[in-house]
Amino acid sequence: MQKTDEQYDAIILQCRTLFINKMKDYGSAWRILRLPSLTDQIFIKAQRIRQLQQNDTKKVDEDEISEFIGIINYAIMALIQLDKGIVEQPDLSVKNATKLYDKHIEVTKSLMENKNHDYGEAWRDMRVSSLTDLILQKLLRVKQIEDNQGKTLVSEGIDANYQDMINYAVFALILMNEHQ
Repeated sequence: MQKTDEQYDAIILQCRTLFINKMKDYGSAWRILRLPSLTDQIFIKAQRIRQLQQNDTKKVDEDEISEFIGIINYAIMALIQLDKGIVEQPDLSVKNATKLYDKHIEVTKSLMENKNHDYGEAWRDMRVSSLTDLILQKLLRVKQIEDNQGKTLVSEGIDANYQDMINYAVFALILMNEHQ
């Protein structure tokens, strides 16, 4: 578990650094995005990863790593939107957005640690392609929940699905780093 903890933190540091740099470039323009728009952005990235995993050639010079990082950052943006609501104009400074980023990662990492304990790090024996499929499944669930106006009868909510997507993407990046 110590190794996973350190690997998780290293991946998140990379994602967080990119998030901060994009905030410096673009501000918090993403704050206007409604949840379905963020879900669709994540879906596009997950679909692209799946295509990269299935195709021998690619025509855009981005790899799975950058797409998994995008999934993590868009999912954190979605968690922030769930928490703060959608706005008509950008309203977060880099400092405040980073605090919210850190808050949501702390909760998401804690969830990972609890599940990782209970499942005995089973993800380490999984294929990256399976983690991609699980992210896509979570996205389809979120789309259905969104179509149901956020209501579920017996299932976990949208936030838990975004957290799982983050954790699956981190696991995929860890596995990819180990197999380089």
